[in-house]
Amino acid sequence: MKIILKRISFVFTLALITGACMAQVSTERPNILWIVSEDNSPFIGAYGDQAASTPNIDALARQGILYENAYCTAPVCAPSRFTLITGLYPPAFGTENMRSEYPLPQFVKFFPRYLREAGYYTSNNAKKDYNTVDQPEAWDESGNKATYKNRRPGQPFFAVFNIGTSHESSIFGYEARKKMYAAFSGQPLDSIKLPKNKPLVHDPEKIRIPPYLPANEAMKHDWALYYDKIQEMDSEVGTILKELEAAGLSDNTIVFYYGDNGGVLGRSKRFVFESGLRIPLVVRIPDKFRTPAVPLAGSRAEQLVDFTDFAPTVLSLAGIVPPGYLQGRAFLGKHSATPRTQVFNFRGRMDEGIDLVRSIRNKKYRYVKNFMPHRPYGQHIEFLWMAGSIRGWEQDYKDGKLNELQSRFFKPKPSEELYDIEKDPDNINNLAAIPAFKNVISELRKETFNWLVKIRDVGFIPEPAVEKITKATTLYDYARSGKYNINEVINTAYQASSFDKNNLPDLVKKATSNDAVIRYWAVTGLLALGEEARAAKPLLTATLRDKEVYIATVAAEALYKLGDKQPALEYLFKAIKDNSTMTRVQALNALQLATPEELKQVKQVLVAISNNKSEYDKKAANFLLQRLQ
Repeated sequence: MKIILKRISFVFTLALITGACMAQVSTERPNILWIVSEDNSPFIGAYGDQAASTPNIDALARQGILYENAYCTAPVCAPSRFTLITGLYPPAFGTENMRSEYPLPQFVKFFPRYLREAGYYTSNNAKKDYNTVDQPEAWDESGNKATYKNRRPGQPFFAVFNIGTSHESSIFGYEARKKMYAAFSGQPLDSIKLPKNKPLVHDPEKIRIPPYLPANEAMKHDWALYYDKIQEMDSEVGTILKELEAAGLSDNTIVFYYGDNGGVLGRSKRFVFESGLRIPLVVRIPDKFRTPAVPLAGSRAEQLVDFTDFAPTVLSLAGIVPPGYLQGRAFLGKHSATPRTQVFNFRGRMDEGIDLVRSIRNKKYRYVKNFMPHRPYGQHIEFLWMAGSIRGWEQDYKDGKLNELQSRFFKPKPSEELYDIEKDPDNINNLAAIPAFKNVISELRKETFNWLVKIRDVGFIPEPAVEKITKATTLYDYARSGKYNINEVINTAYQASSFDKNNLPDLVKKATSNDAVIRYWAVTGLLALGEEARAAKPLLTATLRDKEVYIATVAAEALYKLGDKQPALEYLFKAIKDNSTMTRVQALNALQLATPEELKQVKQVLVAISNNKSEYDKKAANFLLQRLQ
């Protein structure tokens, strides 16, 4: 009898020990809470930022895991939020351009739907902005009052709380914020009254300004103000965590805190640098859900993580097998995958500014491929220019007050960029042309090309063509229909963006291809070459008769730069009247080359466009009208 009792006692003790180490054997399912702050890089004390005042996030990091190398997929909200809600790369689905809302194939589900089907209560408070057609069935509740508190007793939850305090608009001046609010609300500007910014808490003279920015008064003010907003945001994080604690749910809830993209100060949000892509990420896992594979509380994880990984990770933590079509890897939970060795990032159209950038980051280097290097980093975007620091930066450039590094923002981009992240976290020393890094850039160039082909990147299809295609099908399906020659398109785009005059004969040949997308990129290459493509001037003149307006528009821009202004302007003046919104946006971008005297010829057309309901052609027209004042 004693032997039996001892054996029972031993088994019971062993069960307690293994239960403590392997808490996942519990049938209890964890609650999962997302706290999302808008537009911020790791301006967080736990990340070593000496100027930050973030006691609540710092405390969360001591209780959880801080991820040193977490990245959004795009340096702007809507495309990155598509990634978050689907676990997919936007360039594979045609959702990379800001607020494009093109349709998805039927198999793509917003991932909270899988949680809801598994019995979770899903709530979203309150921002969506998913850059595609909404799927409201993913949520039990979504809106400004949505909360996990409305679930059934004992029901596990997945809850999202979005904090807008640190949004880009928080550093706008009073009049700029009024203008923004009027645009979103539809209210008359004169009727709007908003709270004014409080006196600065952080000292502008004690904030480090990166060397790629001028340390003028406007810049120092906006940096200090933004640290104030981060401090306010941190307080809101604290409030959400206290409510969780007061409800007795902290021990049952896995908490994620992260930023939705980098930002928002100069050359961060919207730009494919660490300053626009690296985000803070802290995950706190209660002891009962901790397994031996989970890093200890207070750990700092070096592994690379990007937003495609978030959906499979949440499903994994909830014990749900992630669907096979997801493009990310779970980094926690029952279904964790092998850690990734690279993250992929991109930039498409940013509001009214047309651009195309792809990037890959491994543990040490970031490679950037600019497919429209003839366009400057600092394309005028109305929303970006609402910040006084951006306007001040531009004025210093016009006044000749900037050094070479600070002036780069307003000049054409290099074809390729390579940065040693460990030695150069500010991304200012481009290693792409240095012979010692030839093998590094060759390997990363190859990896990027292979990725673009693998996902059948549809971002290379000009958006006016996208508007037509998506009336009949999704871009994902179109890319697999046999009509999209991805290898040849990408090859042509690489040639077009190389600034290499040796590619001129090949570009001239491809400019008459039967494939419209290949023609587009070939003509874009002639535009980028500028004077070195003068021999192709007759071809460009003939291309003004191309049946695709988006191709002829590029030819017109190229002809204007070569001095053949009259036929170029005649075509562009016609193109801005096109029925296609994105055709108008493209032509208005090209007209930024024109002088005020030339623009006066179409002033009334620009005024009419500025009164359109569509957002981005209106903004592009407004910018041209400002030059007439």
